[in-house]
Amino acid sequence: MIAIVDYGLGNLRSVKYALDRLGVESELTSDPAAVARAEAVILPGVGAFGEAMANLRELGLVAPLRDYAASGRPFVGICLGMQLLLTRSEEHGLHDGLDIIPGQVVRFGQELTVPQMGWNQVRQARPCPLFEGLRDEDYFYFAHSYYCRPDDPAVAVGLTDYGQAYASTLQQGNVLGCQYHPEKSGPSGLKMLRNFVSLIKEQV
Repeated sequence: MIAIVDYGLGNLRSVKYALDRLGVESELTSDPAAVARAEAVILPGVGAFGEAMANLRELGLVAPLRDYAASGRPFVGICLGMQLLLTRSEEHGLHDGLDIIPGQVVRFGQELTVPQMGWNQVRQARPCPLFEGLRDEDYFYFAHSYYCRPDDPAVAVGLTDYGQAYASTLQQGNVLGCQYHPEKSGPSGLKMLRNFVSLIKEQV
């Protein structure tokens, strides 16, 4: 079972629908025990970083998500969910994140139109299981005003150009992140989600 973490923000239904299309069993949950026993975890998200972390704390999900990341089982953050994996964000003040991947979440430069909204390319900077069978510089759907700046550049396995090259795909061991929305990115996005699901079988 894949747990899709419900903390009151995010495209939960679209992620669930995409997994249903793939024939994959999943559940929307805010129960820490359900997260702890899941075969894989998806942390989606749309909205403000500070509110998201407040909701995770109120639901008692911060420690379970950190523990899950340390368990070696597949864990992916999508859009805001990826940003929450980092140490802190400067969105509307400074807010501490889950600190699973050391780094900062910063705003795009003032010279750029924000949010970045629409299709953009992902350049495969390093091998990553999410990219299996996908073309380099394939297009995915983005909607965000802030981006991740991991402390370790090697964690940035996928890069996207928007005023500069920034980390749009992260991998630190079993923990992955997509700044874009695979669930809204057509066949390529479904293939990426299928690749994530395949990581469960590798854990058996």
